[in-house]
Amino acid sequence: MTNLSPLQIERLKYEPKLPSSLANGISHLVSVEGSATQSVANQDEISALFRNTYGKPTVTFKTSSESHSCEARNVGVILSGGQAPGGHNVIAGLYDALKQANPLNKLYGFLGGPSGIIEGKYVEFDDKFIDAYRNTGGFDIIGSGRTKLETEEQFQSSWEVCKKLGISAVVIIGGDDSNTNAALLAEWFVAHNAGIQVIGCPKTIDGDLKNEQIEISFGFDTATKTYAELIGNIERDANSAKKYWHFVKIMGRSASHVALEAALQTQPNITLISEEVEQKRMSLSSIIDYISDIVVRRSNNGKNFGIAVIPEGLIEFVPELKSMIANLNDIMSTLESNSAYTNGTDADKIAIIENTLSSENSSVFKSLPALIKSQLLMDRDPHGNVQVSKIETEKLLISMVEERLASLKKEGKYSGKFSTQSHFFGYEGRCAFPSNFDADYCYSLGFNAFALINFGLTGYLSSVRNLTAPATEWIAGGVPLTMMMNMERRHGEMKPVIKKALVELDGPVFKKLETNREDWAMNDRYLFPGAIQYFGPSSVCDITTVTLALEKSLVKA
Repeated sequence: MTNLSPLQIERLKYEPKLPSSLANGISHLVSVEGSATQSVANQDEISALFRNTYGKPTVTFKTSSESHSCEARNVGVILSGGQAPGGHNVIAGLYDALKQANPLNKLYGFLGGPSGIIEGKYVEFDDKFIDAYRNTGGFDIIGSGRTKLETEEQFQSSWEVCKKLGISAVVIIGGDDSNTNAALLAEWFVAHNAGIQVIGCPKTIDGDLKNEQIEISFGFDTATKTYAELIGNIERDANSAKKYWHFVKIMGRSASHVALEAALQTQPNITLISEEVEQKRMSLSSIIDYISDIVVRRSNNGKNFGIAVIPEGLIEFVPELKSMIANLNDIMSTLESNSAYTNGTDADKIAIIENTLSSENSSVFKSLPALIKSQLLMDRDPHGNVQVSKIETEKLLISMVEERLASLKKEGKYSGKFSTQSHFFGYEGRCAFPSNFDADYCYSLGFNAFALINFGLTGYLSSVRNLTAPATEWIAGGVPLTMMMNMERRHGEMKPVIKKALVELDGPVFKKLETNREDWAMNDRYLFPGAIQYFGPSSVCDITTVTLALEKSLVKA
């Protein structure tokens, strides 16, 4: 091998572990059905939209002493949405299971995400191709994309491409939106007697694609450990220099699982949780008060430094900002046809927005710094919403805390120094070398996806459970995608989508933070987890996330 680092060479050699049921071979599996399922909400609407795939039972795979043969078949695979560590291993597991079942089986990878199956852009995998990507980060094996599969034309084109290649099953590796696409495609194929199955795999570093059957989405383990290493490094620096407050924004738009997990691994002085802000209806002013109070109290103890962890999507959970952004999302589509807006300068656009928003939301918009106003007007995401990752919430908080501290200083209530550094950790964690856990978990998810295909299932999500136990004790099976769905407003219309799993404020993970919040605020309880370890004692290499450990311990209790 050339142009590879020593670690790359070693990781290519790693052999992922499988649940014992899968390790005994595809030909020795039996499928055990659970009870019928229903969607998490809006049952009437979801069942009407998914007449052919709704209400299916969960399934679990067990080993049989009997062996059965598998007919030759072709399968397609799509990487969809943002990258997450371990995606390559999902494909490797799928490929190995497929070839184990029948050496004549073929696996096609669609290039550039869902657009690949629509446009017929693909590669056929072979051993050499797959072997170059085992246990590596990234999605570069075939690339990814965010094209939505939702129109009749797209479904028809996908069918034509599959017929051309003789594909009888498609695996979509993605998050909640991508697997909503999978559910829609599965329903369409069944309704049109296409004879093509669709299976999803739960990918997202955000950790918001989970339920009783999906204990964790792949990539979350690696990404949070990567961010925790970086935060730990910053904590060590802050505790050494003793002169900076570091505000760290962490990826995770709609849920704060990543920020919460990284905080539990590092124990910073301040951790904001979006779901808590929303439930308590904390205003932006009250958040600034909370941060400023800790800054002042630490300063009184001679500590003009600290670490604040902020979830990426915080701005959408502050009540007055949430209302303003929702209003902004609604009017932006109409403004796209307004030449005065589209051809105007940033100042022109801001003025038009201020005059178009409702009076209350306009007041909130006007109160924001010019930088944040401009960022709110950037290009929309695929759903027509504000791209919150481009809003520098950490700088907004720093600016407002500075103003509050200046006022307190004039009142004689603060005499310290407030020097700051801001950071955004996102892309640093999306393509990291997968941890041993993610390498094993992803390989198992891919292997299991073919097992679901082999049993003729469609509209299912690959599920591997019991994840705090050794990999041999993991439980493989599948959960119907419709079971995870509800109706939400998108682009002004109510549409079926997989419901995001948010941080549960009465759950053991948040309670761990809440219990220690004051102690961590005033005392420097910093933890330094360091880099992900791949070799050595299992207690170091295979340690799971705090989130998964706490959630599973509650279930066992």
